[in-house]
Amino acid sequence: MTNNADFRQQFVDFAIKQDVLRFGEFKTKAGRLSPYFFNTGLFNDGASLRALSGFYADAIQTSKLPFDMLFGPAYKGIILAAITALALSEKGQNVPYAYNRKEAKDHGEGGMTVGAPINGRVLIIDDVISAGTSVRESVEIIRAAGAIPAGAVIALDRQERGNGPRGSSSGTLSAAQEVSALHGIPVIAVATLDDIIRFLKQNSRESDKLEKIETYRREFGSASN
Repeated sequence: MTNNADFRQQFVDFAIKQDVLRFGEFKTKAGRLSPYFFNTGLFNDGASLRALSGFYADAIQTSKLPFDMLFGPAYKGIILAAITALALSEKGQNVPYAYNRKEAKDHGEGGMTVGAPINGRVLIIDDVISAGTSVRESVEIIRAAGAIPAGAVIALDRQERGNGPRGSSSGTLSAAQEVSALHGIPVIAVATLDDIIRFLKQNSRESDKLEKIETYRREFGSASN
């Protein structure tokens, strides 16, 4: 669990130490050559998941966004919603959670979702937003249940330009901002590219990392961040 108000910088430090945040040259889904790579799937043991859950809980409670339950889109969102519910309960906020299946189950309890009934204001818990597909599907499930999407929480906002209008690559909004505008919900990030840059300025002796990221940000960063 975190014990400092500046949890975002702690999270960046933690991600680097866990090798979840890496520096080098990586090709993104958009075909861009990025000087860094972030993969929440590498939080893959009990201790790292426990710490990760605390950062999600900190981001949620700091946002002061009202919500009634959590929803985790399959597959990564399932464990993220579960551990975030645990962390919130440890911070005195006990909330139910649910998640979806990729395919409907026709026996046992059946249906497309597992966990608590989906109702009230539902907060979506995911890892990152690229195309925004999992958030869109989650919003559809939540609204189909008669509930209200309250927002989405992600680990990292890369603050890069999204698809823009009609699938162009010249949008001024980031992928997270596009999702927010499309669905009318806020997107909360545990950390952003700004936080990575601030961390490197304060802690890294390898100035080439910072220079490459700042160059990448100037080329591909959203104009509205």
